[in-house]
Amino acid sequence: MTETVNLWMDGARRPARSGRVGEVTNPATGQVIRHVAMADAGDVDAAVRSASAAFGEWGTTPPLRRARVMARFKELIEAHRDTLARLITEEHGKTLPDAQGEVQRGLEVVEFASGVPHLQKGEHAEDVGRGIDCHSRLQPLGVCVGITPFNFPVMVPCWMFPVASACGNTFVLKPSEKDPSASLLLAELLREAGLPDGVFNVVQGDKVAVDALLAHPQVKAVSFVGSTPIARHVYETAARGGKRVQALGGAKNHAVVMPDADLDFAADAIAGAGYGSAGERCMAISAVVAVGGIGDALVERIAHIGGRYKVARGDEPGADMGPLVSKAHRDRVRGYVDSGEAEGAALVLDGRRLQVPGHEEGFFLGPTLFDHVNPEMSIYRDEIFGPVLSVVRVDTLDEAIGLVNRNPFGNGTAIFTASGAAARRFQNEIEVGMVGVNVPIPVPMAFFSFGGWKQSLFGDLHVHGMEGVAFYTRTKVITERWPEGQIPQGTRSTVMPTHG
Repeated sequence: MTETVNLWMDGARRPARSGRVGEVTNPATGQVIRHVAMADAGDVDAAVRSASAAFGEWGTTPPLRRARVMARFKELIEAHRDTLARLITEEHGKTLPDAQGEVQRGLEVVEFASGVPHLQKGEHAEDVGRGIDCHSRLQPLGVCVGITPFNFPVMVPCWMFPVASACGNTFVLKPSEKDPSASLLLAELLREAGLPDGVFNVVQGDKVAVDALLAHPQVKAVSFVGSTPIARHVYETAARGGKRVQALGGAKNHAVVMPDADLDFAADAIAGAGYGSAGERCMAISAVVAVGGIGDALVERIAHIGGRYKVARGDEPGADMGPLVSKAHRDRVRGYVDSGEAEGAALVLDGRRLQVPGHEEGFFLGPTLFDHVNPEMSIYRDEIFGPVLSVVRVDTLDEAIGLVNRNPFGNGTAIFTASGAAARRFQNEIEVGMVGVNVPIPVPMAFFSFGGWKQSLFGDLHVHGMEGVAFYTRTKVITERWPEGQIPQGTRSTVMPTHG
């Protein structure tokens, strides 16, 4: 019998009422290591009602007290960093150092949330009219929901619930059913940090749980990270119900390499950004744009680096890359490699040939590199979400910028150059939400906001940072007068007040 990863409600683990379970697999071995409960609409309703009941007290708790819980939570994450990382590696497959980096980036958002009281102060103006003062308040929304992906089971939830909770909201998390265990450890650490029961809840599950959350009348806001088709569904469904929504979708991130770039540096950075975490990052580089005559030299360097990567189970010392998350996903990525070859792209590195001794049942695919790719090919058009790099060749920076801007996605991009003029023009003209200059994965620090443009984001506000605070609060403006004695002359007028 394997253990079952259950739900979390009212400060304790709870079995699902539905009785349904799914399988959680170790991607390196292909073996089922535990099961996960699958919530139904009744489970979701119980979690949302728990969060709604807790909101009255938590929403009126002084912001400094809420922030102190987040500060304590940060200390507990630091103490359990290795345990969290090992859970990630076991269920997702990424290397242990990569998992530790994920925990660190999530921890930084918790650290940011500890300072939210300063950002929730609002504004004040005296004497906007004769004897009239005006001030604004940023107040919490109520029950907020986070629907998070398999590729970052700690970091992405931490983009959401620490900021939401510090702002006074209560929260229901629906993590990926592929790697659910970290969510319950986070819940236990929050309870240990002093978070009241019901403020944070976890419903495990699949589309049944997601649709119940989107339809629940007591849910006020929904945050989502995943593929573009599902992001669109989440946005349209929740917004139709009057909820506030931020839905982050897919990506096709380009790295533009100029002729004056340091090619050794650029190739090393691009290989790491394309093949790290088996390419299962929404900020992974997947399209390389070689400008001018550098294509041959750049491809040679990337192939040399990628071909030397050690692909192994994520907890093996020295591993550069682990398996993909599931057999179905590995087979899907392999299908794109088949398609790229059939469509005429030059296959320089073929990851389909990889064998990991002793792990023949694992979901491995090695670094793959295509050259002479054109924008009509499926390996360029689609988000592959695997360790596949496609090199497109253009003659000028103008062509490179046009290529990136025509792409329907706009999550992240990077330029490698020694020219300040080229970098300045690129960052000004490119239609992408996050831009790196000689930085391959420009994920902003926690005090900035993360989010893309075009079909990479549905909604108006990005996650964490100041936009995260704006998303998880609503503004109330109070205009007040305290007259002494008789009501001032003219206040009974029926004309529009001007406060003059």
